[in-house]
Amino acid sequence: MMTVATEIEGNGNGSSPEKLLAPVLSAFWDQPNSWTLETYKRHDGYEGLKKALAMAPDDLIAYVKDSGLRGRGGAGFPTGMKWQFIPQGDGKPHYLVVNADESEPGTCKDIPLLFANPHSLIEGMIIACYAIRSSHAFIYLRGEVVPVLRRLHEAVREAYAAGYLGENILGSGLNLEITVHAGAGAYICGEETALLDSLEGRRGQPRLRPPFPAVAGLYACPTVVNNVESIASVPAILTKGKDWFKSMGSEKSPGFTLYSLSGHVTNPGQYEAPLGITLRQLLDMSGGIREGHRLKFWTPGGSSTPMFTEEHLDVALDYEGVGAAGSMLGTKALQCFDETTCVVRAVTRWTEFYAHESCGKCTPCREGTYWLVQLLRDIEAGKGQLSDLDKLNDIADNINGKSFCALGDGAASPIFSSLKYFREEYEQHITGKGCPFDPAKSTVWADRSARTTEVNA
Repeated sequence: MMTVATEIEGNGNGSSPEKLLAPVLSAFWDQPNSWTLETYKRHDGYEGLKKALAMAPDDLIAYVKDSGLRGRGGAGFPTGMKWQFIPQGDGKPHYLVVNADESEPGTCKDIPLLFANPHSLIEGMIIACYAIRSSHAFIYLRGEVVPVLRRLHEAVREAYAAGYLGENILGSGLNLEITVHAGAGAYICGEETALLDSLEGRRGQPRLRPPFPAVAGLYACPTVVNNVESIASVPAILTKGKDWFKSMGSEKSPGFTLYSLSGHVTNPGQYEAPLGITLRQLLDMSGGIREGHRLKFWTPGGSSTPMFTEEHLDVALDYEGVGAAGSMLGTKALQCFDETTCVVRAVTRWTEFYAHESCGKCTPCREGTYWLVQLLRDIEAGKGQLSDLDKLNDIADNINGKSFCALGDGAASPIFSSLKYFREEYEQHITGKGCPFDPAKSTVWADRSARTTEVNA
């Protein structure tokens, strides 16, 4: 786990020196007992809540909206606007549900955040519940991470004991209960409506919309579903001000965020920096691609986002910059792969994951991901035909935008982008009757060994 607070000389494309912000959410992850209430309060813990409770709920929503905070779960929808959609005076209970079902391949930001600093989420939840007039909130956690589950339960217990949860919080008249719910490990439950069905005790499957969760969500009541990082960012905005938050990042993508750098890099980890930083900058700080190798392809937001190549090293990693370059920022899961990686093999493994995790509710996703896997396995094994590449593209096109939820789009994205940038590698698998990266039959590994020897000489 690594955080960043440093000054770098330029950003790799000739611009002036740029000072990166000191970590906010990750500021004290490396301190002893960082997860405790005592440590959190030493770092302005629950000060943002006090400021929030002094505001009217509608003014608080407007404040968060004006800060420009956008959802950190992948879609980038404005957080304050999501809160604003909750109807008031409807006589129904309102709910806040925090999506902590982090299962996207390559994504690893919410789990370390909850493990090291769970009180930032709890404080953010109290603020959000005050804003949307909710008295019951839920944390839907990925069930496999038992150590995080224990930390969350203990943090909630501490918050109750200190008077931050329960009845009449800090004398404000706000009553709030938080329930921590461990899911059973289904990727589809990361989709907000499937998550709500699972939370209600049903099989996790996406709902047909409308109605949207803001109108008929959990238990058919108005519900806000937010990502962990989105809610955990709110207390700092209240404590330090919306202008401080807007001073970082770009105009349309303001603020700080966690970038998860993984793969063939020298020092992988969590790098907390302003939105708009580039992968070149992050690689400069992380020691670059492992010694003797070069970057071949990477994902800007996890395996469900279209892949990038070396030519995209200087793309601004904010919602607009990545979108303009043909991908999505997603969860900022920057998976980096060097030249020894077979693109076909990587895409096949990702597609196998999506086929396995498809809930089966809609035909395009259920059938399409199955046939994508069959074709990819044949191509990887050298049993494919050149016409299979057009079939891959057609099947992916029949899935993309035609399924109940974004799982289908996520399964299609690696297919489209890998064929765009590495079609020749697919063809080599077919014409060469096997993977050119197989050490037994390939010159790729010999070339790599020669380059490594030359670099180390």
